[in-house]
Amino acid sequence: MEETKPFKISKQAVKIAFDRVKANKGTYGIDEQSITDFEINLRDNLYKIWNRMSSGTYFPKPVKAVAIPKKNGGTRILGIPTVEDRVAQMVAKIYFEPNVEKIFYEDSYGYRPNKSAIQAVGVLRERCWRKDWVVDFDIKGLFDNIRHDYLIEMVKRHTNEQWIILYIERWLKTPFKMQDETIVERTAGTPQGGVISPILANLFMHYVFDDFMSKKFPNIPWVRYADDGALNCVSIKQAKYIIKVLDKRFKLFGLELNLDKTKIVYCKDEDRQGDYENTSFDFLGYTFKTRGAKNKYGRLFRNFLPAMSDKAQKEIIKKIRSWKLQLKSDKTINDIANMFNSKIQGWINYYTHYYKSGINKVLRYINRCLIKWARRKYKKLKSNKRAVNWLMTIAQREPKLFAHWKFGITPTVW
Repeated sequence: MEETKPFKISKQAVKIAFDRVKANKGTYGIDEQSITDFEINLRDNLYKIWNRMSSGTYFPKPVKAVAIPKKNGGTRILGIPTVEDRVAQMVAKIYFEPNVEKIFYEDSYGYRPNKSAIQAVGVLRERCWRKDWVVDFDIKGLFDNIRHDYLIEMVKRHTNEQWIILYIERWLKTPFKMQDETIVERTAGTPQGGVISPILANLFMHYVFDDFMSKKFPNIPWVRYADDGALNCVSIKQAKYIIKVLDKRFKLFGLELNLDKTKIVYCKDEDRQGDYENTSFDFLGYTFKTRGAKNKYGRLFRNFLPAMSDKAQKEIIKKIRSWKLQLKSDKTINDIANMFNSKIQGWINYYTHYYKSGINKVLRYINRCLIKWARRKYKKLKSNKRAVNWLMTIAQREPKLFAHWKFGITPTVW
């Protein structure tokens, strides 16, 4: 006779959950068990997760806390659950996500199926042409400050499965294990790095911001990607008013609008004149500001457009520098291409949707690193000119060898 369990969870869902966790890759948690290690006894490990989740005896391990640098300085704590806890969270996601996806708004883009950051940039670009003002708002530590009591009430609205509620509560309360081995209890927030965290953050923001704005201010369009958001306003007066409203609204739910980083921006273009304090802002790696453009008749004019931001350029150049490409003299040029092409192609894919030339500085920097690599590897290429000519010959013969060569940025003398 088959053993009955208090919670009905499909064994197939647990297997699907593992496949998704494996596809997402990721490092190990506090038990130092990698996905490869977990897979050695896959059948037994998945059965244990299913058995404990189905019987109500599943308790997550502490989350490994890793400090990562923030774009604007300082650090953010990333919480990395163990592989088994990521699988368990993915099981809950499989059951819970369809319930909330259907209530989320079109203009919420973060961590959602068939939604992307570049779509959010494109929507905001078009709205900046229609309305003169943008409120670029910033929330202080969204993932760290979500109130558990409010969030659980929100979760209960969208599931009757008691095990989902039970385990979400346990995940929210799971302590951090810091790098010095100390255990830090958590009373708020849902850790970045958890599989279930993005859905929970989106659900929280749906009620705090998305649904509120859509019902109370239907004439003020907004776009949001996790904690990055922007609103389009018809006047500076309206923009100032909505900031006051949001400041109060966020405080009601334990969040804080970062007033130092939140700013009102004038979308200056050919037809909009006047001097204002802010005429540019950054959103999801793009800087929106007045730029030269051509219309369909070839006439030059000024428009308010996004292009790759200076911050994004600096971050990527820092990343490229960390490759230490010029020191890899034991590698062939084909090895170098195989090692880094997918990363280069990813940057090209994201940052060339709008104002393609914005990425050229980054791609030329890669070529400079290749020139240094060639000069170090081959004695006959000690001079800069010889190294450039050698690489140019290869680029002419194999223009698709590197993603940025295929894009049209080939080595030249700088």
